[in-house]
Amino acid sequence: MKAVFSLGSNMGNPFAHLRDAVRLISETPGLHDVVVSPVYVTAPVGGVQQDDFLNLVVVATSDLPPSVLLERAHVIEDAHGRERTTPNGPRTLDVDLICVGDETVTTDELTLPHPRAHERAFVLVPWSDADPEAELPGYGRVVDLLARFDADDVANAVKPYSRQIDVAGVTVARGWDERRDEEDL
Repeated sequence: MKAVFSLGSNMGNPFAHLRDAVRLISETPGLHDVVVSPVYVTAPVGGVQQDDFLNLVVVATSDLPPSVLLERAHVIEDAHGRERTTPNGPRTLDVDLICVGDETVTTDELTLPHPRAHERAFVLVPWSDADPEAELPGYGRVVDLLARFDADDVANAVKPYSRQIDVAGVTVARGWDERRDEEDL
């Protein structure tokens, strides 16, 4: 089944945090066929004044249960000095588990699918890059969810970053803007 992670960083060296997190995800036993989206610059969500984020999505085939994937996400965040002090505040690294196949989980520690993923262009745009056929369980196809947003608003809110993640053994997906340009031809 596919496991989907959304990563974000806006403290320290965000690009370095993201690159290392992708490496650590790709080295996780039980994860295979790892694909990383292009990196995007996005405005923070949640009302806390802070720097813009760099965001991306990682999609991998997984043999692991969601609880193990969540634990791995927390280990990776902790390795990058993640502190959980201010909700929606700045962070060195945020690794959210968005979904694992079509599994539904509701515990104190984890809700799958992620309850706000369908509302967040900074998740949907890179996810559609990494897996154009993706579906968010209970909500539908990611490209259809993205189509509900105004395209100009998305283009202004989720901007391609100048550098891409390059980690051995990880496939880098083409960007939404590149695919959109091809459709216009």
